[in-house]
Amino acid sequence: MIKIILADDHELVRTGIRRILDDVSDFSVVAEAKNGEDAVKYCRQNAPDIVLMDVNMPGMGGLEATKKIVRMSENTRVICLSMHKEHPIPSQVMQIGAFGFLTKDADPDEMIRAIYKVHSGQKFLPPEIAQSIAISKLAPDADNPFDNLSSRELNIAMRLTKGQKVPEIANELSINAKTVNTYRYRMFEKLDVKTDVELTHLALRHKLIDPNML
Repeated sequence: MIKIILADDHELVRTGIRRILDDVSDFSVVAEAKNGEDAVKYCRQNAPDIVLMDVNMPGMGGLEATKKIVRMSENTRVICLSMHKEHPIPSQVMQIGAFGFLTKDADPDEMIRAIYKVHSGQKFLPPEIAQSIAISKLAPDADNPFDNLSSRELNIAMRLTKGQKVPEIANELSINAKTVNTYRYRMFEKLDVKTDVELTHLALRHKLIDPNML
């Protein structure tokens, strides 16, 4: 039996995924989390084989939760889910230790294949995303300036585009505000922007955020 935790802040999404997984006799959903903090906590309590982790969640968020879970247990493997397939999201989640990446419009059969493959110890990426990552490595920084950011810088950048303030980000990431500002300064230099508004416009241009969510 493959033990699975679902982590997504939208109950309807979790319900939809659970219905897919409940139809597979080899799968057992042992917990559902609505944020990164709960995902980490439930992993400690349940020792799952697989975590299906939404990248964009309130609080700790999927990127930070993935890093904590990877450090916490080598037996738990994370498959990250996102609405966005554009760089640098897929490559970043793999760099921080996720075993797989799926877009939220993936069909049920693809999700099931991903779980089986990751459980067997293999990495999983949809072919078009794997190809895109390979091309980006051949021509780094050619298209997307966000490729230059570390996973922590990208995490903070996405929070800033959502209108979060530095003290709030510091609290959610369990770091001090001075550290957040240091990351923000470095990130602005790399992206050649001067304000959070310019950052948001750049993220929109590269399809890292959904304009309907602003």
